[in-house]
Amino acid sequence: MALMMACVSCGASSAETSTDNTKQSQQMANKTDSTDILVDIKTTAGDIRVRLFGDTPRHRDNFVKLVNEGFYNGVLFHRVINEFMIQTGDPDSKTAKKGQMLGGGGPGYQIDAEIVYPKHFHRRGALAAARQGDQVNPRRQSSGSQFYIVTGRVSSESEISRLEQQLGMMRKQGIFQQLASERQDEIRRMQAAGDHAGLESLRQQLIAITEEKAANDSTPAMTADQREAYTTVGGAPHLDGQYTVFGQVEQGMDVVDKIEKSATDGNDRPVDDIKIISMSIVK
Repeated sequence: MALMMACVSCGASSAETSTDNTKQSQQMANKTDSTDILVDIKTTAGDIRVRLFGDTPRHRDNFVKLVNEGFYNGVLFHRVINEFMIQTGDPDSKTAKKGQMLGGGGPGYQIDAEIVYPKHFHRRGALAAARQGDQVNPRRQSSGSQFYIVTGRVSSESEISRLEQQLGMMRKQGIFQQLASERQDEIRRMQAAGDHAGLESLRQQLIAITEEKAANDSTPAMTADQREAYTTVGGAPHLDGQYTVFGQVEQGMDVVDKIEKSATDGNDRPVDDIKIISMSIVK
């Protein structure tokens, strides 16, 4: 789901309209810090209603702001993968030519990650923020506007068991990388000095600490709720813990499924454009 982004500003509106929209967004978002908000998404394929989670307030509030500004009106579903997800939110898609590769546009900013895991995970219907890959985005900051809705597929018990093992390995990798990042200065000094023995000794120390931390971590690789969801309704479990899930489809999964089944080109863009007509906050 890595997303190549460019800092492209959205179309400017009048100062008065912008001020009104900002006030409206603040009034909506500040009901209470933990308020969920419903948003209706009108598309050329049908209507979808999503719930924005109150415990991911930065993503919720930003989404509300963009909705009130009309930012999403006219954007395409530019990336669609069967049994995986549908992605939208690139403002460049509003004027895209047929077959043009998309996915690099946004409002010119990113959002700090709010990965509330394992409470929010990539079950079928999950709404999550697209982002650039870890190599250029180690903090896993989200795109300012691009998001995806998970369709996924149902996994077998054996597939889930294998995935749990993989998640355990990924957890260890994360611990090791964090330990290494805390010792970057020391590592650079040894690299500059050509101290290969010192680097290997440090590596072994970090491996030992990683194994100890992992052994003392009683958190299950996958919760009972995740296992049940993935083996019944489906989803995309391999993305868990890596992207900010900030909402869930409430109504209109049949529309999401319809978009997911669209014929696509080599860049996973639907051959026939499917666009968001408008979005509105449910009062």
